[in-house]
Amino acid sequence: MSSHKIDFSKLDGLVPCVVQDAKTNCVLMLGFMNEEAYQKTQAEKKVTFYSRSKERLWTKGETSGNYLMLVDILIDCDNDTLLIKANPTGPVCHTGADTCFKENNDHWDLASLEAIIQDRKKNPVKGSYTTSLLKSGINKVAQKVGEEAVELVIESKDDNKDLFLNEAADLLYHYLVLLTAKGYALPDVTAVLKQRHSK
Repeated sequence: MSSHKIDFSKLDGLVPCVVQDAKTNCVLMLGFMNEEAYQKTQAEKKVTFYSRSKERLWTKGETSGNYLMLVDILIDCDNDTLLIKANPTGPVCHTGADTCFKENNDHWDLASLEAIIQDRKKNPVKGSYTTSLLKSGINKVAQKVGEEAVELVIESKDDNKDLFLNEAADLLYHYLVLLTAKGYALPDVTAVLKQRHSK
């Protein structure tokens, strides 16, 4: 995005910037940029603001080492506010909190698990069950999915919540390993479901 599209005139050369975690969508902080800070952010891929108190450019993390690594910048409908999507390398707030709004940014979901599985495929780890399963070949992985599916069906006939949920977790995990082994990912499956839903 060109800085020429951004209206820096309304706040004496500054625009407010809402920073959002690119993975969790959690709002991390609010800062201000002038055109120079914007250009530096684009060039270095580390989010840089204009500090009103210090009256100079300030790269988040320049002292703490907890940088905000740029993923994307979106501009609002009035061209005077930015939404910055970034990956934090540590706590964002100077107090040590995850965010400047005292929210916990420890988000974990199926996509998080899938990312770990995919990383094990690219970067095998000695002693890792996921690594050994992926190395065992597609037949073994598919067999494990079948075994876990049968075990889930068996547990579904009883009323033991813990056993049922553990078997459900086992099935989901092995299903994600199978997707990874085949070279696919969750978005490939959800795209099919979305297409079906639209019909």
